[in-house]
Amino acid sequence: MGQTLTGLLTSVRAIAGRPGTPAQGRPGGGGDQALLAALRLCGDHLSALAAAGPLTDARRTRLIASIGALTTACSTPGADGFEALLRTGQQALDSGGEAEARLALALADEATALRARSKGAWRLRGNALDALGRGEEAITAYERHLALQQNTAASRDVERRIATLRAAGDRIDEALTLFRETAGAGTGTAGADTRAGTEASGAAARLSRDLPAAEARAAFTDLVRLRTAEHGAGDPAVRRLAALYAEHRRLSDRDPVADPLLGGAEPIGVPGLRRLVAGRTVCLVADTPRTAEQEQRPGSPLAALIEGYDLVVRCDEARHTAPAARTDLHACTLRGDTPWKGPRWDRRAGARLVFGDPLPHWRLALRSRLVPGAQDRVGDATLRRPLHDPALLGEEAGAGPASTAYTVLRLLDFLGTPARVDLIGFEGPAALSPREREWVGTRTANTDDTAVRITLR
Repeated sequence: MGQTLTGLLTSVRAIAGRPGTPAQGRPGGGGDQALLAALRLCGDHLSALAAAGPLTDARRTRLIASIGALTTACSTPGADGFEALLRTGQQALDSGGEAEARLALALADEATALRARSKGAWRLRGNALDALGRGEEAITAYERHLALQQNTAASRDVERRIATLRAAGDRIDEALTLFRETAGAGTGTAGADTRAGTEASGAAARLSRDLPAAEARAAFTDLVRLRTAEHGAGDPAVRRLAALYAEHRRLSDRDPVADPLLGGAEPIGVPGLRRLVAGRTVCLVADTPRTAEQEQRPGSPLAALIEGYDLVVRCDEARHTAPAARTDLHACTLRGDTPWKGPRWDRRAGARLVFGDPLPHWRLALRSRLVPGAQDRVGDATLRRPLHDPALLGEEAGAGPASTAYTVLRLLDFLGTPARVDLIGFEGPAALSPREREWVGTRTANTDDTAVRITLR
C-alpha cells in the first residue's frame, strides 16, 4: 500500500498541480478547474496519510481507491468527474475520522460550486457539517437539498435529521432562557453562591446552539454542574435544567425514532441492560450443527441445560439453530460496507443488541433490518460499540475485529451483575480467536463437555 499510495500521490500532483502551480488536467478548463481544486485537496490528504505511516484501516484504503477513481476521471476526456467527486466525498465521510469529515466538507464545497443545483452535493455538505458537529450549518445545507429533491420518500431521513438538530438546539435555547429567568436566586452560603453563580454565568455565556456539538456539550455540562452546586439537585429549576441536558445528549447521540421504526420495541441503554441481567444466569449458545442438532433432540441433556438458564444469548445470523429456538438476547455485529442491506432480524428475541460503527451506518441498519414485533427491547446508541467506547471498556481499536460473542462477554463482564455466564458449544468453527480464548481462559471456573463457565470479576 505504501508504494500504491506514493504512486497515486505522484499522479494527483502531476494532474492537479500544487497550490500556485499550473495543473495538467484535461484540455479545456472551465468546470474542470473545480475538479482539479478538489483533487489538490485529496492530494493534501494523501500526503498526510503517507506521513502517518502504514495504513491498517480498511475504510481509509477504500477512500484511497476512490481518490484513484477521481484522479482517473480528472485526466480522462468524457469521464464523469462530478460523480467521482461525490463518491470520493461520501467515502471520506464513511471513513469516520475528523480529518476525513473535513475533507468531505471541502469536496462538497467544490461540488456545490461546480453544480449549485445538485441535490447530491448539498446532501454531502449537510452530512459533512453534521459529522463535524456544526448542526445549524448542516440544517441550511439539508434544506437546500430538500428544495431540490423531488422524491418525497427519499427525503424522509433528511427531514428527520433536521428535526433532530432543531430539537437539540431548542433544548439549549430553553436552558438559556431558564438560566436567565432564575439567575441570582441563590439559596445557600452567600460566598459560595456568588462564586458558583459567576461561573455558571460564564458557562451560560459560552453556550449556544450555533456552537460545534462538542463545545456545546461541554458548556452545557458545566452549566448543569455549576447550577447544581449553587442551588442543589432538589431545586425545581435545576431539575428542569438537568432534564433539558439529558434530552440534548439523547438527541445528540441518536435521532428520535418513531414507534413504527422500532416496531414498538423499547430502547435500552447501559442501565437498562444492567438491570436486565442482574442476578440472572446467562448462557451464550454457539450456532453450530452439533449444538443445534442436540438442542432440537427431544429430551436431550443439552436442551435441558439450556432451558435451565434465565437468559439465553445467541449471536449473529443463525445458520443451524432452529427458528423457534429460545432467544432471550440476540446480539449481532454490523460488517461490510453496506451493513443496512443484510437480512432482516426476524427471529424472535426478548432484546436485541446491534454493534456497529460509524453511527450513521448503525442508524440506517436499525431502520432497515429491524422487524416490528420481533423484539421487545433494542440496545440504543450507547451500546453500539462497547469495546471501544471510552465510557465503557475504552479499548484501542488496533487489536483487530472482535467476534460478537466476545463483545457480549466483555460487556457482561463490565456490567458485573449476572450471577453466572456460561459458553455452550464454542468449539470448532465457532471457536474464539486466540486473543479472545486467552481472555476467556483467565476467567474460566470449570469446563465440561458442553459449557465453559466464566467467573466475572
